[in-house]
Amino acid sequence: MGMLSLPGFLSCGKKKDFNLSNEKNVHASDSDENSERGNWSSKGDYLLSMVGYAVGLGNVWRFPYLTYQNGGGAFLIPYTLMLALAGLPLFFMECSLGQFASLGPISVWRILPLFQGVGITMVIISTFVAIYYNVIIAYALYYLFASFQKVLPWSDCFSWADEFCSKTRLVSDCNTTLNGETIHANYSFITSNNLTCINGTMNYKPVQFPSEQYWNKVALQRSSGLDETGNIVWYLALCLLLSWMIVGAVLFKGIKSSGKVVYFTALFPYVILLILLVRGATLEGALDGIEYYIGTQSNITKLMEAEVWKDAATQIFYSLSVAWGGLVALSSYNKFHNNCYSDAILVCVTNCVTSIFAGFAIFSILGHMAFVSERPVSEVVDSGFDLAFVAYPEALSRLPVSPLWSFLFFFMLLLLGLDSQFATIETLTTTIQDIYPQVMKKLRIPITLGVCILLFFLGLICVTQAGIYWVNLIDHFCAGWGILIAAVLEIIGIIYIYGGNRFIEDIEMMIGKKSCLFWLWWRICWFFVTPVLLAAILVWSLVTFSTPSYGSVIYPTWGTAVGWCMIIFCVIWIPIIAILKIVKAEGNLYQRIASCCRPAANWGPYLECNRGERYSHVVDPKKGKEHEIPTVSGFVY
Repeated sequence: MGMLSLPGFLSCGKKKDFNLSNEKNVHASDSDENSERGNWSSKGDYLLSMVGYAVGLGNVWRFPYLTYQNGGGAFLIPYTLMLALAGLPLFFMECSLGQFASLGPISVWRILPLFQGVGITMVIISTFVAIYYNVIIAYALYYLFASFQKVLPWSDCFSWADEFCSKTRLVSDCNTTLNGETIHANYSFITSNNLTCINGTMNYKPVQFPSEQYWNKVALQRSSGLDETGNIVWYLALCLLLSWMIVGAVLFKGIKSSGKVVYFTALFPYVILLILLVRGATLEGALDGIEYYIGTQSNITKLMEAEVWKDAATQIFYSLSVAWGGLVALSSYNKFHNNCYSDAILVCVTNCVTSIFAGFAIFSILGHMAFVSERPVSEVVDSGFDLAFVAYPEALSRLPVSPLWSFLFFFMLLLLGLDSQFATIETLTTTIQDIYPQVMKKLRIPITLGVCILLFFLGLICVTQAGIYWVNLIDHFCAGWGILIAAVLEIIGIIYIYGGNRFIEDIEMMIGKKSCLFWLWWRICWFFVTPVLLAAILVWSLVTFSTPSYGSVIYPTWGTAVGWCMIIFCVIWIPIIAILKIVKAEGNLYQRIASCCRPAANWGPYLECNRGERYSHVVDPKKGKEHEIPTVSGFVY
C-alpha cells in the first residue's frame, strides 16, 4: 500500500505542525531543516562563526602578556589544564543546549524556568559589551585610516608632542670621573665638558614614546578623568558609525549573510599573523622577545603561585566567550543531529592555538623594538589598549615600509573585532526572534538596523574625550562578575536541578549513544570540577576587588557607583524573574518552587520529528496543548 508523506512528521523541518502559518520565512532556505528559524547554510559557516566569536582581541593583546608575566612557557601548563577542566566543559554544554532546543539564550531556559533570569543577564551583558566593543573597533578603524600616510603620524614627536616625548631614553644625571674623583652631575654638565658616564650609574628622565602621546593627545584627545566628559571626538564618532554600518550590512540577512562573510573575517587574520611573525622573526632582537615570551626565561616555580592559576582560568573563561549567550544563539541554528561534541573541541583547540601563535608574532616585533630603543623587553611589553595602540604601533613605526605593517596589524584587529561583534549582535536578534518570531520573519532587516542604530547612539558617550574611561569602566564591571555569576548559576541549574544525566541523554539524542567511559570526564567536570573552579574565580575576583583605574587615573567614587549600578542592573533579573515565576505558579510555596524547577511543558527539540518518545508529550508553544500525531485511515506512519 502507498505511503503518504506528511511534512513535519516523516521529513524534518518543512513545517512544525499542520496549524502553523504557511508564510515563508524569507531568511530561511528550502534546504533548511528548520524552516521557521533557518539553519546554517553549511557546517563551515557555523564553525568559522564560532571561531570568529571565540577568537577576539584578547587572544592578541592579553594572552601573550599573561604568558610573559606568569612564567613564560610554564604558563601553558595551567592554561591547558584550565581549558580541559573549565573552558571546554562549559563550551560543550552551551553548544549542546542551544542545538538541542534550537532557541536563544533566554527562551532556552524553558529547561529551568526558575533560572530564566540567567538568560536575561547574559543578553543584557552582551548588550553592554556590544556598545563598547564596537568603540574598540572604531579605534582600529581610525588607526587603519591613519596608516595611509607615507610617514606614520606616531613615528616621531611632531607638533602635538610635549617635552616628555622621546623615541629613546634620556639620561638626566649620572656618576662620572673628574680630576681623579668620582662625582654625581646632571647630564648637560657631563656632555658640555666632554665627560662620560660610569656604566650602571645613569638615571633616566620619565619620557613617553611618540605612540603613547599620539594615542592620548591625538586619537583619544583624552581628558583628565571621568569627571571631564569634554566633547565628542568627531572622527572617532564617524569611525564608530562606520563600524556599526559594517555590522548592520553583514547581518541584514542574519546567519545567511554573516555565515559567508566570516570566511574572510575569521580566516584572513591568520594570514596577517603569519606575515607579521615571518617579518618579526627576521628582525634583530626578535629572539630576545621570544625568549621573554616562552623561551629560557620560563619560570616553572611560578606554578606554585595561586595568582598564576587564577589568571589561566580567567583567560580561558573569557577567551572562549562562554556564558555570554552567543554560543547558545549560534548553535541554535544547527541541524539537530550535528556533532556538537567534535565542534566544541575543534573550536576550543583552535582558539588556544591562536593565542599561542599570536604571542610569537607580538613578542618577536616587541623584541626588536627593545633592541633598537636600547631598553629591556620588560619595559616595552604591555597588555590591552597599551599593547594594541601604543607598544605595537611604536614597534611597527621603526620598521622599513612601516605604513604597510601598520595597515596589516590594524586590519587584523578590525577583523578580529568584527566577527566577535557579528556574533554578539546575532545573540540579540536571536533573542528577539524567539520572543517575536512572526515579526522577525517580516521585519528582520529593519529590526537589525534598529538595534545597530540604538547601540550606536548609546556608544557615543564612549567617543567623547572621557570615552576611554567609560570603555574601561564597562569592561571592568559588566564583562567580569556578571559573566561569572551567570556561568556558575548556569552549570548549577542544568547539572544539579535539571539533572546532569538527563542532560547527557538529551545530548545523546543528537550525537548518538555513547559509552559510560566516554561521559566519565564530562561528568567529573560538570558535577564537580567546573562549578568549583568557577565559584573560586568569582570569590577571588570579589575578594581582590580594587577601585577601577585607567593608567594612573583613579576613578571618582560616583564612577565606581555607576559601575556597581551597571552590574546590579545586569544580575538583578535573576532573582526578579525567579520570584515572578514562583508567584505565577500554583500550590503552596514548596509546590510552586518545585514546579518552577521542572522543565516547561514546551521544553524539548524544536521540531516534532526530532522529539522521539522522550519528548512525545511536548506542548506546542503556539497552540498551548499537547501535540497529537494525526492518523489517516488506511495509511501507516
